[in-house]
Amino acid sequence: MAEYPIIELVNANIYQRENLVLTGVNLKISEGEFVYVIGRVGSGKTSLIKTLNAELPLIQGEGKVAGFSLKKIKHTDTAYLRRKLGVVFQDFRLLTDRDIYSNLEFVLKATGWKQGEAVKNRIREVLDRVNMASQMNKMPHQLSGGEQQRIVIARAILNDPPIILADEPTGNLDPETSEEILNLLLELNKAGKTIVMASHDYALLEKHKARTLVCKDMAIQDSAEKEAIVDFDILMDEKRNG
Repeated sequence: MAEYPIIELVNANIYQRENLVLTGVNLKISEGEFVYVIGRVGSGKTSLIKTLNAELPLIQGEGKVAGFSLKKIKHTDTAYLRRKLGVVFQDFRLLTDRDIYSNLEFVLKATGWKQGEAVKNRIREVLDRVNMASQMNKMPHQLSGGEQQRIVIARAILNDPPIILADEPTGNLDPETSEEILNLLLELNKAGKTIVMASHDYALLEKHKARTLVCKDMAIQDSAEKEAIVDFDILMDEKRNG
């Protein structure tokens, strides 16, 4: 694994609007890592993901994602940063007025692809990758939750980004489908993608252990740090206590 941190935060304070949710965050994630972010509702998981995506501004501290400074990033550069990121949302955020092919075509056009065979071929490639090529002409409402999440992952990898940020990607899915989605993310990680996955599905995480960031008491405890003790007994305790 490369030593170069593709994601780095130094003394970062993470805000959700005017509310401070995480303080003094120091974090390095190397290229090709798979990292879980866990914690109770309101503990800062989603705010961390949104800060890495420049959806929330980094006001205090320093941060870099894929070579872009989060502190100094200009509005015009945000689109270029997001081409380095694939984001997987819990609530899918598919366009409900068009079919799956058109959903993916919309993203490619918005990021500079020209109409033609290149667009068609890329859409087929990503749909094949998530075993959904046969569904490209269906509308989102015609698909199950698991199928829609596969489409969202296909959308996230359209521009072959090095980083995938997944915010509760299994939150609305049954256990079997959740495991299928996690396995798909693990496959992408094996292919070289850096995955940061926020989740509260502790039973699923227990089956597939990885470096874990615990958001608790406005701080992040990191299982990669020698002083930190993060194991799945802690996770299950968090689950029992809400």
